[in-house]
Amino acid sequence: MKKHILSSLLIAFTLLLTIPSNACTTAVISGKYTKSGRPMLWKNRDTWFINNILHHYDDGKYSYVGLVNSKDLEFKSVWIGMNSEGFAIMNSASYNLNFGCNAKLTGLEGRIMKEALSTCKTLADFEAYLNALPKPTGLEANFGVIDAQGGAAFYEVGHETIVKLDANDPTIAPFGYIIRGNYSHTGRLGNESGGYIRYNTASELFYEKASTDGITAQYIQQNVAKSLRHSLLKEDLVDVAGHLDPNHPKFKHFRDYIARSGSSSSCVVEGVKKDENPNLTTLWSNVGFPLTSVIIPTWVSDADLPEITLYNEEIKDSPICHAALKLKDEKVLPIRWGKAEHQYIDVNSVYNNKGTGITQVLKNYEDEIYNKTYQKLSNWRSKGTTNNKEIKNFYQWINSYIKEAYKKEFEIKL
Repeated sequence: MKKHILSSLLIAFTLLLTIPSNACTTAVISGKYTKSGRPMLWKNRDTWFINNILHHYDDGKYSYVGLVNSKDLEFKSVWIGMNSEGFAIMNSASYNLNFGCNAKLTGLEGRIMKEALSTCKTLADFEAYLNALPKPTGLEANFGVIDAQGGAAFYEVGHETIVKLDANDPTIAPFGYIIRGNYSHTGRLGNESGGYIRYNTASELFYEKASTDGITAQYIQQNVAKSLRHSLLKEDLVDVAGHLDPNHPKFKHFRDYIARSGSSSSCVVEGVKKDENPNLTTLWSNVGFPLTSVIIPTWVSDADLPEITLYNEEIKDSPICHAALKLKDEKVLPIRWGKAEHQYIDVNSVYNNKGTGITQVLKNYEDEIYNKTYQKLSNWRSKGTTNNKEIKNFYQWINSYIKEAYKKEFEIKL
């Protein structure tokens, strides 16, 4: 534990290098309520740092995979990730926990998550880690955590306070999941926090699935992370423009949707059942703007992640994120005049009545990736472990398949 405290103090001296998160929509789901019986984390990441990559780490007690800002070339912060023991963590920024505290140390969440991934195996380990941090902690966040023992919880953490909210406790999570925007429910609600509309939209979508056939990673990524429903306006932009022919631009103001102009990625960590091998934990990632990106599954056991998710020196980004942002900027959010930049979405670019919108086309490719991945996972689960040779071959197929998709559909070379 002394090592944890020392590491945290060192973090303080490198604060200027820390890259903060801005806004996210997140959820922790108990395995008791998912369709597969496995716990999950979801993070729709909204941030100024829209260029993202995946990175595999072997610098700690445990190996781990995480989502990293492309400019963070020393890989010092992780914004969602999983490790070799089945422990996984993510966060959403909170803005309503640290009232009355004059501490100026802030923005350490990415560093904390990286250190937790390298050292923690269970929720209990993470709780001990948090309790050992010096006060003020430099934190104001909701941390979502799952482990290979069935643990699933949110921790609302401020400079002086730590509150655990257990997704397995029906008095706290009657439907088996906890959703967070950019405020903590144990904090003061008001103008200083945000994400209330996104929270309500996500709650509606989660309830619709949980109350019928159960929540899956695929549902979250395709129907929640990419949703264009607005719970306050009581409209879905797919209904507004999805009936139009292709090439008939239909612009709508784009604010307070789950998918936002600042959405840099969407990731789901699907954990394991209590008696399963932790290396079966799966990270499902839409790296880049979710509406124009495509799903990529990864595992910790093989250090060679898909090439298209890794940092590319030539483009200073991962190829998949670069392609997703190109489509976003040129097709989906093309307005570049004054303060209207990125505030209006051309819905017709992503959905139309012929099924040729960007998100519609990419869903066809995603469905194939999901089908093949589920087949792999079923086989590995029956054998009790992943197979690194099969993972390498699968990553090669994913690279080729997605490269061909963007070239064929959009004339973009990855």
